[in-house]
Amino acid sequence: MQPSEASPRTPQAVVAQAAEAASLSALDARVADCFACPRLVAWRTEIATVKRAAFRDQDYWGRPVPGLGPADARIAILGLAPAAHGGNRTGRIFTGDRSGDVLFAALHRAGLANQPTSVAADDGLALRHTRIFAAVRCAPPDNKPTPEERDTCAPWLRRELELIAPSARVVVTLGAFAWAAWWPAMRSVYGVRPPVPRPRFGHGAEAHLPGAPAVLGCFHVSQQNTFTGRLTPAMLDEVFTRAKVLAGLA
Repeated sequence: MQPSEASPRTPQAVVAQAAEAASLSALDARVADCFACPRLVAWRTEIATVKRAAFRDQDYWGRPVPGLGPADARIAILGLAPAAHGGNRTGRIFTGDRSGDVLFAALHRAGLANQPTSVAADDGLALRHTRIFAAVRCAPPDNKPTPEERDTCAPWLRRELELIAPSARVVVTLGAFAWAAWWPAMRSVYGVRPPVPRPRFGHGAEAHLPGAPAVLGCFHVSQQNTFTGRLTPAMLDEVFTRAKVLAGLA
């Protein structure tokens, strides 16, 4: 996909277009049309062209990946970035990769998803009371966005939080990167100053500041955590059980 005249291609354009998005659907469309980070644009395009052998017959999305879930979500799940052959392939966050297999199975057990799998954008998946999105919207090389890329993408995150603010009660951060991204976004959206020092990330870490949603830390659902046993299904279930309590859903 080539940029159009309306595509944001600079950090300043991202700021302006994010602020002007009046709804989640409008925001999602603008996110998917972003070309502001040259390294990420080159990488996502290369992955979508070269492809993984197992998916060589598929058309890759190869664009930024919008959030997923209802506008009146009580629970927000904040991840790092789309996977190269997951969201960057399917066009839906945490869809078509091992991390998504683990996450959506847990959401289904918690009653927050209508099915335990997420394999394609048209597979009928629907979330209940939950919105999932990432701090960085393009797949980065080695799953490591640069600080500049993180900051360029931050207006999309802030606007998404603003749009779900009336209903959001708790934010589950998947991994230390998402935990760190939450605090400046919280300050911008809710006008709440983070404590100094900031609360440390850890699985099950919990922070409550007046005027902002509660925040829960959760180890990322990556294979390096799930395959090694650092994150188990029972640990995920505990996090989402607690999230439901904080969201007033249990």
